[in-house]
Amino acid sequence: MSVKLRHFFIGTVLTASVAGHAVAAETLTVFAAASLTNALQDIAQQYQQGKEVKIVSSFASSSTLARQIEQGAPADLFISADQQWMDYAAQKKTLDDASRVTLLGNDLVLVTADAKAPQVAINKTTDWKSLLKGQRLSVGDPDHVPAGIYAKEALQNLGAWSELEPVLARGNSVRAALALVERNETPYGIVYGSDAIASKKVTVAGVFPADSHKPVEYPMAMLKDRNSASVTAFYNYLKGPDAAAVFKRYGFTPVL
Repeated sequence: MSVKLRHFFIGTVLTASVAGHAVAAETLTVFAAASLTNALQDIAQQYQQGKEVKIVSSFASSSTLARQIEQGAPADLFISADQQWMDYAAQKKTLDDASRVTLLGNDLVLVTADAKAPQVAINKTTDWKSLLKGQRLSVGDPDHVPAGIYAKEALQNLGAWSELEPVLARGNSVRAALALVERNETPYGIVYGSDAIASKKVTVAGVFPADSHKPVEYPMAMLKDRNSASVTAFYNYLKGPDAAAVFKRYGFTPVL
């Protein structure tokens, strides 16, 4: 065998070996509420270092994800932005029920892209008409998006729902609602405190009273028959101090 041919042969074997090594890395799939996008991406990158594992995350409204799981989507972990859609997944027998925990809390806030906008005291006397000046209020769709469901409850308790329902700009996720404010398509939007921290284009104009809506909770569970050692290891990591530090940085409140 010539030197040139031998080098080619060795290079081919090494390339195949490296490719095979890459394929060997196990992939874990996490279905997570859209508001978790930034925090979970950072946590996944942090977790993967030095491990033969790849975390693949799918972010959307919790309602969308719960329905996809019901239809057989291959997820290992599900993190919802409310208990309602985790209940839905449980009722459809898609969860490892024993693994269900409440992982995080969050705030409900009013955001604007106008850095000079005055702070808004959100209560039963808030003058929403003057605030919106004939424009729309961006929210996650209250019919199914958790952030919108919390927003509807808060506005109902504050006596503003009937006035605001006709002027809502309904997003298919909380991040879609946030994007409308970021692009100045609506002057204000109702999102989570963590969304305001993740965005460089909006500021918090007001915080909804905690007693105006149910606590914002993020339950997590492994999917049925997905509790392998590697999935369980990442599940436990998400409950641990390293992940908690990232969640806190993005405005979530770890509750475990």
